[in-house]
Amino acid sequence: METAEPTIYPELNAVLRELVTSQRTILAENFCGTYLQGSFAVGDADIHSDVDFVVVTHAGISPAESAALQDMHKRIYALDVPWAQHLEGSYAPKDAWCRVDPSRSPYLYLDNGSTELIWHNHCNTAVVRWSVREHGVVLAGPHPKSLFEPVPAVQLRRQVLTAMQEWADWAKGLSRMSRRAQDVLVLSLCRILHTLEIGRVTSKRAAGEWALGALAPEWAGLVQRALDDRPDPWVRVHQPADPRIVDRTLAFIDYAFDDAAARYEANAGPPARPTGGRRLARLENVSR
Repeated sequence: METAEPTIYPELNAVLRELVTSQRTILAENFCGTYLQGSFAVGDADIHSDVDFVVVTHAGISPAESAALQDMHKRIYALDVPWAQHLEGSYAPKDAWCRVDPSRSPYLYLDNGSTELIWHNHCNTAVVRWSVREHGVVLAGPHPKSLFEPVPAVQLRRQVLTAMQEWADWAKGLSRMSRRAQDVLVLSLCRILHTLEIGRVTSKRAAGEWALGALAPEWAGLVQRALDDRPDPWVRVHQPADPRIVDRTLAFIDYAFDDAAARYEANAGPPARPTGGRRLARLENVSR
């Protein structure tokens, strides 16, 4: 089962064909399937989107396969097509992908903008599994519902609570906050709150638009600014965020923790609340 033209962007489709052809050649009988997830699956992808993928293998990936995949990703990154520099995804066997892994073991992972495969648990989440199973775009292989078990809403809600703490810790560890980091942080928190409310995963844009009406009115300006800042995100990687907006964003983290606890309790029972709460509004070590 394959999608002939998986996106509306011909140059991206050419990159994806090269990616899948190379994966099939390298993995041979170990290849099971490749799927788009993220914004190209759940909606609202545009020319500025990351290209999020997962690769399912039949068995573990051997050192020889890993080395060949590494060489392949360096070659694809060098293609004179912007999409080629924004691939992001993980490789793991179907036994690892099939159900949510509470231990979040690392998978072979390519970060957006990188040429190096590393071992990381970035894609080993309930959110990724739900996105692939329910909306994944098949680049090659069987329908994802034959490989991925259903992800109950309660598992999504539990894991996004953990993700909220990870976002807060990430922000705390920044030496300075760029405009793009600030925008991504705000919209990611909106998506977490939206998932807690509806028990499904939507795009950052959809979650931001929901937040404009669902969250306290005092945060509408911050959320709208993040939505409006979408064009040319890679330019904003190198632009420092306005210190006043950084302060406002850190306060939004504090608000989001309290809102998350209330939404989880309303929709799924008392939360295993991540540590943080109001202290997160005063994160240190973020450059002003």
